[in-house]
Amino acid sequence: MNINNNFSKTIDMVHRAMDVNLLRRSVIANNLANAEVPNFKRSEVAFESELKKALESERQRPPVELAQTDPRHISNWEPRNYQDVQPRRVVDFLTASNNNGNNVDVDHELMAGLENQMLYTLLAQAEAFEFNQVNLVLR
Repeated sequence: MNINNNFSKTIDMVHRAMDVNLLRRSVIANNLANAEVPNFKRSEVAFESELKKALESERQRPPVELAQTDPRHISNWEPRNYQDVQPRRVVDFLTASNNNGNNVDVDHELMAGLENQMLYTLLAQAEAFEFNQVNLVLR
């Protein structure tokens, strides 16, 4: 694997994760702002599991790969590009924690916000580390 491609992929994935964290922060803030609204349903952001599936699809080939002798043939394996994975906002309709139909738990949302902020800080540090490694090589 080319070092440049590995570096680019790492930085791209860190940037995408940071963008998802910003979206997640917005969703958590929206949940907290609507904590007292009757029949409001909390949302969350789904991204990491789909990204993991896409990254695993790049590495896992089937034991037997079918040959395509015609462009109309369907392949039995095609790796999924991790860049095509988009974050999804998922609404939780299944739980109801309040009598008014609202399912926002303020303590849970505050902890999710704290976890999200810590993850964003960690990602920023990881990005800084990657660029520091490049700076060390260039010196």
